[in-house]
Amino acid sequence: MDAKLRPVRLADVAKAAGVSHGTASNVFSRPEIVREEVRERVKAAAEKLGYGGPDPKGRLLRAGKVNAIGVATAEPLSYFFDDPFARVVMSGISEACDRTGAGISLVSAANDEQLAWNIRSALVDGFIVFCLEGGSRLVELTRERGLPFVALDFGFDDETIAAIGVDDAAGARLAARHLTGLGHKRFAILSLEFDEGSHGPASVERAKDAIYAGTRDRTAGYIEAITEAGIDPTSVPIYETLNDEATTSAGLEHFFALENPPTAILAMSDKVALHALDWLAARGISVPGDVSVIGFDGVPEGDISEPALTTIAQPMARMGRSAVEMILSFDGAIRRETLDVELLIRNSTAAPRG
Repeated sequence: MDAKLRPVRLADVAKAAGVSHGTASNVFSRPEIVREEVRERVKAAAEKLGYGGPDPKGRLLRAGKVNAIGVATAEPLSYFFDDPFARVVMSGISEACDRTGAGISLVSAANDEQLAWNIRSALVDGFIVFCLEGGSRLVELTRERGLPFVALDFGFDDETIAAIGVDDAAGARLAARHLTGLGHKRFAILSLEFDEGSHGPASVERAKDAIYAGTRDRTAGYIEAITEAGIDPTSVPIYETLNDEATTSAGLEHFFALENPPTAILAMSDKVALHALDWLAARGISVPGDVSVIGFDGVPEGDISEPALTTIAQPMARMGRSAVEMILSFDGAIRRETLDVELLIRNSTAAPRG
């Protein structure tokens, strides 16, 4: 390699300053034990040569720990800041990292190739994985790193993967029973994805074959409670959304074009439920007068929406804290933790008219 192209090394600085390699190293790592005039001479040589100091990656890797946790998603980086669920979970992760002095590295990418590179090159002690769209690939990549990782909002049946989540079926039953208890008979379900990237009208039978266990279990919980109330489950329209405004709006247009539109909407996320409230308000459809809406998550935005959103609350911040603790105390054992949910009754649900 041409000497002009070779990176400047600490040995070059030591030679230029007329000191040993050890003395030059101490100037950057233990300056208090080096005489001031020697420190200044080494720093001057380093500045002249364009040497910025030892690469911290090497020191961290030699130590075997970097005291940082990677938080990974196959979604764009903006997901961590835009998604209400992610923001609350991240608050719990941040709280636990602050308490222990650990750093956080956000890992995402716009395409699979970049995601693979980011996962493989991240300087972290382990990963917390948001298993949403692209979750199976994300799990595959993090497993290849050989570092501990924990899946949040897990959507796959795999007992070999550490995970923290909730009993989705139990939460869904709680939501549907709240509405059947109010007297509702005509239901519709705004679901999350059954399979990666799919959306549109769906059926109960399709839900049973869903790849994503979380979506499948929530659908099963809704249908179980609806059936308990004597309602034919095949009469319940389902629309698979991408957890966004466009597919939520398409689902609602589908429901309200039916001969007998629903008086109760079961939304599998608060984000979908909040989009639904906006769509209904824009068309003069009263909530809860004409239709009741219940979400699933318990994000802060639901408490200040108009009307305030009835929902199934997950302990999101606790999930984040528990995931950090699981990574930092990893002892080789695979742990799967199921947390309780809670029904928060607010103003978006009421008995049907008449």
